[in-house]
Amino acid sequence: MKSRVPAALLVVLLTATACDLPFGDSGPDPDPTVDDLAAALAARDLAGVPLAVGSAQAATTELAEITEDLSDIQPAVEVGDVTEGDDGTATATLTWSWPVVEGGDAWTYDVEAELTETGGEWQVVWSPALVEPSLVEGERLRVSRTTPQRGDITGARGEVVVTERPVLRIGLDKPQVPEGGVAASARSLARLVGVDAADLVARAEAAGPKAFVEAITFRRDDVPPEVESGLAAIPGGRAIGGYLALAPTKDFAAPILGRVGEVTAEMVEEQPETYRPGDIAGVSGLQARYDERLRGTPGVDVEAVSGSAEEPGAARMLWQVEAVDGEPLALSLYVRLQNRAEQALAGIGPGSALVAVRPSTGEIVAAANGPGNDGQNLATYGRFAPGSTFKSVSALALLRAGLTPESVVSCPSRLVVDGKPFKNYSDYPASALGRIPLRTAVANSCNTAFISQSGKVEGTALYDAAVSLGLGLDHDLGFPAYFGSVEPPTSETGAAAALIGQGTVLASPMVMATVIASVQRGELVVPRMVEGVESTKPEGAKPLSRKEATALRAMLRAVVTEGSGRGLADLPGPPVIAKTGTAEFGTGPDLQTHAWMIAAQGDLAVAVFVDVGESGSQTAGPVLEAFLRAAR
Repeated sequence: MKSRVPAALLVVLLTATACDLPFGDSGPDPDPTVDDLAAALAARDLAGVPLAVGSAQAATTELAEITEDLSDIQPAVEVGDVTEGDDGTATATLTWSWPVVEGGDAWTYDVEAELTETGGEWQVVWSPALVEPSLVEGERLRVSRTTPQRGDITGARGEVVVTERPVLRIGLDKPQVPEGGVAASARSLARLVGVDAADLVARAEAAGPKAFVEAITFRRDDVPPEVESGLAAIPGGRAIGGYLALAPTKDFAAPILGRVGEVTAEMVEEQPETYRPGDIAGVSGLQARYDERLRGTPGVDVEAVSGSAEEPGAARMLWQVEAVDGEPLALSLYVRLQNRAEQALAGIGPGSALVAVRPSTGEIVAAANGPGNDGQNLATYGRFAPGSTFKSVSALALLRAGLTPESVVSCPSRLVVDGKPFKNYSDYPASALGRIPLRTAVANSCNTAFISQSGKVEGTALYDAAVSLGLGLDHDLGFPAYFGSVEPPTSETGAAAALIGQGTVLASPMVMATVIASVQRGELVVPRMVEGVESTKPEGAKPLSRKEATALRAMLRAVVTEGSGRGLADLPGPPVIAKTGTAEFGTGPDLQTHAWMIAAQGDLAVAVFVDVGESGSQTAGPVLEAFLRAAR
């Protein structure tokens, strides 16, 4: 009997005992055949391996059937000891290693390969046990991924926002559809649930004969009665219960939280090591950005099972990796305030948004998008001219240029800059025209007064003032956030327009809430929403001085007590500071206006934006007032 030994040891043995070895060759060496077998098993092609019984083609087919569930995984097969007997047989140890779990421990085990020498050639005895030692004829490997519990998304004080909630999956169960009736059933189902018929028909016809083809998923309590009653009349129509990570309502912070659903083909193509067809994952919003954290790690069960894939028999567990549940994601949103914000926007047809921030902490406690947004996140990522709400920034620039709230400025009804006329809004009070204090110009939002002072705001002064209040410098907050832009003007007209929040000045509702939160707090506020993601104050931002903050609060308080924000004057509670804003967009007959209002009361700063409205006070003001009253 002889065994395969390491090459270095073999050299020593040959040197030490050369005089004792017999002359000549005792027979063919089984090692090359064993090496070929290991490579063939790894490649799942036994064409080059001599077999003692049966054909290599038949063995290759059986090998493919046994490992079909592992067809997308490349194993390694290494040769261990090879022991040759005195009776024309040999035994080899082969170590299989399957990287079943990406980044985890491989499924590793040993098998024994038997060889026989016939006519000077070593031949392999094929059996399923060469693939896994306990396999017998008729068994194959079945691999199942076990889904972990997805991590919840929580809000302030640990309130559960997104968690597994019961759903009903409506679809077509193909085994229950009469032959030739797939297309007709799919079209009927599409009409019943209101989805694209051509798409459902195509997916149903392309799916396997045992497939369940999902058409739509409803929250369990939201299934329309006509769907439940009409499903039974459709051959193959079926409802399957399950659970899906969902917010309290369909619309709750939907554009920000995002959606969990079946992975797209693009996701599988881009990350094949992570996603497989049919996987459930975050496909948009925070659910997608933090999917790795939320989804956890799938588990794996490897079983030996008899029978066919369509009709499996008894199963034996061979190897298992437990699923690791996902971790929760904590946000600063208050469920009650988010609901109040969405209720305040519910009746608005155009695009709209409301963002509320805690000045003391920077926490975003509500970020609501209205029903007219078509699923877009305008609340934290919208980009619009902020109009006169930006005068809170311009006022700071003028204070730094030497003005005070009592400095007298000129407020004509019309002013021409480099050939372009500027005027005040249509119902601007005549009593506030002429030579007025800066405080009055802010309170009544006099465009021409600010434009008349444009010569005093030089260089980067306007940009610097914006940065001091949180606008103009982007940084990663862990969610889609637009911090606005204050581009240097290239003309006198551009400089004039920038002072009143038009021209190249852009902002999001989130950043305008941040601006007034910074005024209320008396220092730069950096907004935050995702726990564990902290963003420091921008380097180079000139701090807001106590004197500047006091002056700004006084002028923005005058907006409420004597200016365009009087609608907030009777709000109960701490004093309110505010600024209205209207920004024109479009030209000629298509000229329209964005409506804005920002306000702060106590430890709550709010921005309201309506894409198309009459004015800040008339359109955005009532929404903001309703929210502040409901937020108490």
